[in-house]
Amino acid sequence: MADSNGVQSRAPPKHQRVKRTALLALLVVAAYTLIAYLVLPMVWTHYEHQKGLATLPMVTRTAQGIPGDPINVGLVGDKFDVLCAMHAAGWYPADPVTLRSSIEIAGSVLLDRPYRDAPVSSLYYLDRREDLAFEKPDGNSADHRHHVRFWKVLDAGEEKRPVWLGDATFDRSVGVSRYTGAITHHIGADIDAERKFLATDLEAAGMVEAKYQVTGIGPTLAGYNGGGDRYYTDGEVWILRLVEACQKRTNPAAIIPSPPATEIKDQIWQAIAGALNK
Repeated sequence: MADSNGVQSRAPPKHQRVKRTALLALLVVAAYTLIAYLVLPMVWTHYEHQKGLATLPMVTRTAQGIPGDPINVGLVGDKFDVLCAMHAAGWYPADPVTLRSSIEIAGSVLLDRPYRDAPVSSLYYLDRREDLAFEKPDGNSADHRHHVRFWKVLDAGEEKRPVWLGDATFDRSVGVSRYTGAITHHIGADIDAERKFLATDLEAAGMVEAKYQVTGIGPTLAGYNGGGDRYYTDGEVWILRLVEACQKRTNPAAIIPSPPATEIKDQIWQAIAGALNK
């Protein structure tokens, strides 16, 4: 092909085109990696409402050291405040794991009979078992239930009250761990829905003064817990500031906003989660 001056132009050699294409692809991958794993997580990371949580891990572990359920909920209040609020919301303290309770939960699953305070398996956070565990039955059998574990992580947070972190999940069935072969409960994948379920119960009972978010594990499409169960989450931890001395609140809990970038991320995530639930 000739240009306007009659000079013959030539296309770049094939190996040069391949080299340029490869270089462009490398640049795209590098840009994606930088944005997805460095820039956006930095933009979305926020602990302005509870600075003492900034250095803490946001995933529990099993007794074998396998990553377990992620942290997705927190409470602000002393132990009495927590116990009173969970009781008012219709959640029951879980029995300790003993031979007797193990036999009872097996009977509940096999015979489809109620066991509203059945034990939950222990998970570890900051190298210790949960301090408190609660559950709420879903039907008669203990193979379906809502449950949450809590660890006290700060003696005094931003509100000068103790702070607890927890992992709220829904047990959808009893089966075998994909990692250890032990009998265990399998959880529902949408752990944000379970976080919302617990928060709604506590708010409806008038036990929440205010709520706000801090960063958890970050947006996760295909996480796996200690039993090999898949989960997905927007990666936020909802912190619920409980009423003091069980003084029931009659008006709605105050919502303390997150930074704009986090709220935009949450809106995008809600659309993704809606597609995952279809």
